[in-house]
Amino acid sequence: MYDIKALYEARSVEEAVSLLTEHPEAQIIAGGSDVLVQIREGKRAGAELVSIYGIDALRGVRLEEDGTIRIGSLTSFSHIEADTIIKEKIPVLGEAVGKVGGPQIRNIGTIGGNTCNGVTSADSASTLFAWDAIIEITGPEGVRRIPIQDFYIKAGKVDLKPGELQTGILIPKKSWEGYTGHYIKYAMREAMDIANLGCSVNVKLSEDKRTIEDARIAYGVAGPIPLRAVSAEETAKGRPVDKKTVDEFAAAVLNDIHPRDSWRAAKAFREHIAVVIAGRAFTQAVILGGGVLS
Repeated sequence: MYDIKALYEARSVEEAVSLLTEHPEAQIIAGGSDVLVQIREGKRAGAELVSIYGIDALRGVRLEEDGTIRIGSLTSFSHIEADTIIKEKIPVLGEAVGKVGGPQIRNIGTIGGNTCNGVTSADSASTLFAWDAIIEITGPEGVRRIPIQDFYIKAGKVDLKPGELQTGILIPKKSWEGYTGHYIKYAMREAMDIANLGCSVNVKLSEDKRTIEDARIAYGVAGPIPLRAVSAEETAKGRPVDKKTVDEFAAAVLNDIHPRDSWRAAKAFREHIAVVIAGRAFTQAVILGGGVLS
């Protein structure tokens, strides 16, 4: 059923790096919700696997002294959804990962695996893009941290060099403090379906709640990798909290997104949906921030 050449179990990050260096063709496996399916389908026949699932140090969410939210790469979707820090500081991330698959997948699937797959439809990815997340990578040369926008190279490929593994996802205080957000997943079914389009919006309102101080919007399935719609972001900054701002913000996303035709949805349909859900997510983010649209 599963054509696996060898399975090596790492009990520490250091041991994982050593095993990956010793076996350069090996594939990292965490929860296995993607890798095992691919092996069963014959796409990774004869694979060598390095399991990092036993590295408890890579699990959990914590708030660091400088206000950075640190999410261990082995943290499950269910854990993130229920975590008190996530609920208090960035609840939209919990809402986004709560849309991944069914309960069984959310219990076993990890946020590190979701992002390391490099697929544009990952429900966590667009929200992490909108939070300006930083990816922590550990390898033979030590630890490096890169913006999530640089982590994604192309469809299905991320910036992991030989011997490296993702060890954490960091959201700096400046990226979340004062912001409220909302995520919308558009799919053919309400549950256990891959997104036809995903949209995550964060806004930061002025103290009197009448002006958009900052806005971020990111998409999944609007291009080969998750992406930010920077034209829309610039359109909203400094603008009043009103319906005209919402409409112009939503329309501007077409300057940045690059959806394609597929059997799931046509390009033109995805563009239409992108505008609609951008406006809805922006509106909800403003309301959550205490704004009232005039």
